[in-house]
Amino acid sequence: MSENEKILPVVFGCSSTSILPEERQFFKEANPLGFILFGRNCDDPEQVRRLIMELRHAVGRPDAPVLIDQEGGRVSRLQPPHWPKHPPARVFGIMYEMDPEWGAEAMQLYARVVAHELFRLGITVNCAPVIDLFMEGATPAIGDRAISRKPAIVAALARLWAETFLTNSIMPVIKHFPGHGRLKVDPHHKLPIIDTSQAELESEDFVPFELLKDLPLGMTSHAIFTAFDPHRPASLSPAVHQDIIRDKLGFDGLIFSDDICMKALDGSPEDRAIGTLGLRLMARSPIARSAPLKPEAMLSCIAMENWRKCRPLPKRLSR
Repeated sequence: MSENEKILPVVFGCSSTSILPEERQFFKEANPLGFILFGRNCDDPEQVRRLIMELRHAVGRPDAPVLIDQEGGRVSRLQPPHWPKHPPARVFGIMYEMDPEWGAEAMQLYARVVAHELFRLGITVNCAPVIDLFMEGATPAIGDRAISRKPAIVAALARLWAETFLTNSIMPVIKHFPGHGRLKVDPHHKLPIIDTSQAELESEDFVPFELLKDLPLGMTSHAIFTAFDPHRPASLSPAVHQDIIRDKLGFDGLIFSDDICMKALDGSPEDRAIGTLGLRLMARSPIARSAPLKPEAMLSCIAMENWRKCRPLPKRLSR
């Protein structure tokens, strides 16, 4: 078995600001693709750098991806006093609506600052930008995390955001496929159901995702879209993954599921993981469609191939 096949196509978090002995042993044995940091893991810059080194050392890969959600606004794992408080994405959308040149310049400057902050810590992937639409009356779970109600503005600013990250050696993740700005409930607590028609979704919500389909990483929603699969959330739906994300929207990058610990999903953590991993294998591998599902034998290779295909080469930070 090659080294690629031994890497588990999952991203794990840890419980605190340093790795516990049992976590270190678990990571060594499981050998996940990468790790994600939450607020509980981030105290000060030196501590974060040390934690990242410990995580990578546990799996023996100095280039293991480390993810974070540093969107700005209320979804920011790095907080004052050691890191600045950044505005939410909606601020840049409002600026762009008033003056496109002003909004675009502000977005580029903001993205460059965040990229510098993450790069200095050793973080390589930021789970941003959110390209869901800003919808009045929707749950605050999205709210000002969204850039604009207008799909073209969302796509324009998210393009600047993502490409500035890439220029500065940070991988962006567009989310939440195929567009869940219409959420009425928070998937952290309950399963959302979006019953908007296919025609309306295609003409509005899908547009930013289709315009940004060339970007390397994406994340799926835990909402049910009744127009495509009335029984399963997008993150667990083969129909949404293959028919919508891959075929309709044309996205060919690496797909992450949103956090499988959210209460929108039923079942044990193992059941949830198998569900998200299994459908990705079935959607991406012609072999898997005609053979028994064996994630341990094949999905790790697919995940690693996609990761290596999209990972940027080290560059100097732009000034």
